[in-house]
Amino acid sequence: MLRFFKIRNGLIQEISKEDENFATLQKEANWIDAAEPDDDERLQLKALLRTDLPESDDVEEIEASARCFVDQAGIHVHSLFLNQTEGRHKTSTVACILQQDRLITIRETELADFRLLRMRARRGQIVVDSAAHLLVTLLENKVENHADTLEDSHRQLEGVSHLVLEDDETELDTIIEKLARLEDSNGKIRLCLMDTQRNISFLLRHLPNRQGYSETLREVMRDVETLMSHTTFLFDKINFLMDSTQGFINIEQNKIIKIFSIASVVFLPPTLVASIYGMNFKIMPELGFDFGYPAALGLMVFSAFAPYWYFKHRGWL
Repeated sequence: MLRFFKIRNGLIQEISKEDENFATLQKEANWIDAAEPDDDERLQLKALLRTDLPESDDVEEIEASARCFVDQAGIHVHSLFLNQTEGRHKTSTVACILQQDRLITIRETELADFRLLRMRARRGQIVVDSAAHLLVTLLENKVENHADTLEDSHRQLEGVSHLVLEDDETELDTIIEKLARLEDSNGKIRLCLMDTQRNISFLLRHLPNRQGYSETLREVMRDVETLMSHTTFLFDKINFLMDSTQGFINIEQNKIIKIFSIASVVFLPPTLVASIYGMNFKIMPELGFDFGYPAALGLMVFSAFAPYWYFKHRGWL
């Protein structure tokens, strides 16, 4: 799907595609947003750029030279965005191509960052004066959204911390699953922030007329560095809670093993007594004793109670 936007008086306005052909739209548009473009739309964009469009495998390359570069089509910045589906965070790369007066974004999925940017644009909350400024604003909003996601992750982690350290009724395997999800989300957020650092560093070197945007880019870079420190803090806290959870699991297992060990020791003496009097030797003095049977039972009870009392006296039970 292709969306076309025009910058008028500092505001981003979507251009209606009704009764307009692609040539007219692309000539007027300062921003062309291609979300999951089909083959025909990709051909139209290819004709506009006069070069091949990046494929999915190309935009996922992790080498810095493959993610940020300059060619005859313009300045290419492949930026990693965060996406949430089915309660899990995933990453998706957006290919941004900046030309002299036009920004083209190509992505294979719908992203919350773009929905939020369009909503703010409709409300007049986004003020830009050029396509380059729009790209800087897109990265700035991306970092703000990552900050909100980190705050949400921190709140969830506080809830899990309460379950681990204060709630005795929560299943520990459930807690481990929640911690694993938070660790995965935090890792993906950190990956997006690291990618944004590279994007901003590249733009500071290659963005035309960067004097007007350098301060904004440096401010965004400082925000990214602060958020990176916060992700480190979350990693440390997740690891602490994971270690604590595993420690509680070990304690529960030790309690079970302790019960079986004590039971073995308690029943060992009665078993020895029963084994002795279960022998079939011909000469055994106790066989002719009238009270041999109750005496053997009493000896077995006493031999079982004695170690139990000793363990209780020592505080091992």
